[in-house]
Amino acid sequence: MSDSLQAIESKAFYINPNRSVAVINYNEEYIQDIFQLINSKGFHNLVDLYLEESQLAVTNKVEGLAADTYINILKAILIDDKPTYEKYGNEQILKSIEDFYSYYRSYFRVSLINKHNSAIVKGNFMTIDNRFNEVVINLYRAIEEKLQGFPNRTYRQINAGTNACVLTQSIKWNMPKKYQALESIRFLDTIMLRPPMMMHTKSNKREGVFSAVENNPIEKFDGDQKDWYCFPAKIGESLAFIYFHRDYFVSGIALANLFEVADEASIAGQKPDEIILFGLKETEGGVSHYYHDEENDIWVGEVPYNDKTTYFGYMKKMCLTVHNLHMIYENHLPIHGSMVKISFSNGKTKSVVFFGDSGAGKSESIEALQEIADDKIINIETIFDDMGSFAFDDEGNVYAQGTETGAFVRLDDLSSSVAFKNMDRGIYLNPELKNARVILPANTYKNVVEHHSIDMWVYANNYDAEIGLHQFPDEDQAKATFIAGKRKALGTTDEVGMSTTFFANPFGPVQEEAKTRPIIDKVFNKLYQDNVYVGEIYTHLGYDKSKDSLHESAKELLSELMNN
Repeated sequence: MSDSLQAIESKAFYINPNRSVAVINYNEEYIQDIFQLINSKGFHNLVDLYLEESQLAVTNKVEGLAADTYINILKAILIDDKPTYEKYGNEQILKSIEDFYSYYRSYFRVSLINKHNSAIVKGNFMTIDNRFNEVVINLYRAIEEKLQGFPNRTYRQINAGTNACVLTQSIKWNMPKKYQALESIRFLDTIMLRPPMMMHTKSNKREGVFSAVENNPIEKFDGDQKDWYCFPAKIGESLAFIYFHRDYFVSGIALANLFEVADEASIAGQKPDEIILFGLKETEGGVSHYYHDEENDIWVGEVPYNDKTTYFGYMKKMCLTVHNLHMIYENHLPIHGSMVKISFSNGKTKSVVFFGDSGAGKSESIEALQEIADDKIINIETIFDDMGSFAFDDEGNVYAQGTETGAFVRLDDLSSSVAFKNMDRGIYLNPELKNARVILPANTYKNVVEHHSIDMWVYANNYDAEIGLHQFPDEDQAKATFIAGKRKALGTTDEVGMSTTFFANPFGPVQEEAKTRPIIDKVFNKLYQDNVYVGEIYTHLGYDKSKDSLHESAKELLSELMNN
């Protein structure tokens, strides 16, 4: 889509070609039949945008027409006024209609209903959205079949109207005075997705780390109820209010496959632990930052409105950064890794944490274990896929806890068995590009936030040439490797080649190294006291893309877990 085209808005329909986002407000206007649709201002605006873009490379004379003339042709087709439309040529009109239909579906389309505390609306919002989708597909089919002169014999029930429908709600929360600019912004209450969803953004890679600023980003917020929405998330046991500009609805809706949506009871009268402002007009240096409001004990993140930040990684990692900073101040240790609970055919169950920075091979190690296990593994339950935390219970024992209910994984590294089992539930981001990602639901919130014991903790080593598994003989050697955070960067961020990151976690520990180190010492000391296996698995991802070496390492891991 052309960057020169501007967003257009009518009472009920907003569309921005620069962000490939369309927002339909059912409270303002609810389309119930094809004639209401074709006569609506929103439809006219959509036709106008389509023709403006198609005229950049006109393929037939129909696409060179004005919007009013184009819509009149469609109306003539519906009432069988052949003299009015046949002069343009049925084949050319049909080709243009197919292109127009594809053009609309190339947008991420979300419909909104403000429920106004109505149980009736909440119970019927999916039916309301389904009806709109039927109207859109019925209009397309009516025109198509009249032009071709016969009914179709194959029908495809695609998401013709929307990709998602959202109930919104105004909720009063425990709002400190300085945050009153957020008072009018509605929360996402209930979300209906139509997966699999294919989403496209201007950017496909995250750059840099987030740093602190001296002034609270809330001072820059001047958004209104029309442009901004809030996804209330439960990130681990933290409450986060994630405010985003509507041009970021791709990321805002994708959060639903990653975090639990907080209910009204969790929001009303409560103060959030974290607030993210996603899509601010300007930030310091034009990059993302965080701020600790010590007076109100709220971590605030800011992300600027630009093409780079359309990549979902910015949304996810800002949420996890402020959450991890909150965890460090609560004396929890943020863990950049994946945790799984594995049930074996010999009756044993083991909880394993794979640790390392992006591209180190955490998820790949789990998939390799599944691929070589045959019938030795009965089940693998994901506790967390990318970020969790270690903490101490009242008895002084270390436990692990997750943050996300979903997984944000690279399509290139996803095994076929995992992909095909879950692909119909996925949200796919730029699937045609390098570093393509999918967000898949992985576990329930209840299981994610439970206190899980730890049987093994391994560093994903993608840079050494060895094969297999290595147990660190003492905590000093283990700490040295984990704290160094070495990896061979594979292009999943802006880094290339060998890199080091404090504790392999640029999302919290890097920013608060001094506060993190004592927690690291305490955790390692306790794990070695309890004889927990702490080691490293050689993933070879920095060298061997065939996965043969990783499979050999996975076999050694399987033997250790089953037999020791």
